[in-house]
Amino acid sequence: MATYRAIGSVAEAVARLLEQSWLPALLNGIEPRFAVYQGKDFSEPMETGVSVFVYQVIVDKVQRTLPPPQSQFRRPLPLVISLLLTAWAQDVSAEHDLLGWAMRAIADNPILSSGFLNAAVSGVFRADETVELVPNELTNDEVFQLWQVLPNSLQLSTCYLARVVRVDSELTDPVGAPVSTRELQFAEARP
Repeated sequence: MATYRAIGSVAEAVARLLEQSWLPALLNGIEPRFAVYQGKDFSEPMETGVSVFVYQVIVDKVQRTLPPPQSQFRRPLPLVISLLLTAWAQDVSAEHDLLGWAMRAIADNPILSSGFLNAAVSGVFRADETVELVPNELTNDEVFQLWQVLPNSLQLSTCYLARVVRVDSELTDPVGAPVSTRELQFAEARP
């Protein structure tokens, strides 16, 4: 199970996946950047590249009731991370090509291994953990609402879900011996 640093590690891993998949000969030799963005970065975006923005994190309701990995531990918190990938370039054709290439790169590598997820910060994910990237479709209203709060005009983007990221609790529950006898004491009621 992952630590509380899992959300940032997933975003960094997606940017790293794109960076490592890029070949310099692609798209007439342009040199794009691949970076994790926060809201304020949209006001002064990169010149050419693809940004990865975590715009929502929700608890997976289906896996919420899974038992803990060991009896003394609390249940993991299963998260689904919503990512917005945005293409940035000086001309519209390059934006289209960059986003199409980025989507193909993710489709070719939809499973992020723990080695990849732990590259930015080691020890966040266990060796046997993976995270799956799947396309996510937003309605037109959701797209417009998202871009209304970001400090830039509507930009060519696509959305992905990173699922399921299980975040471990650092708290343990004490395990005691089973109850074998029950002793009850009663008092007389006074009128």
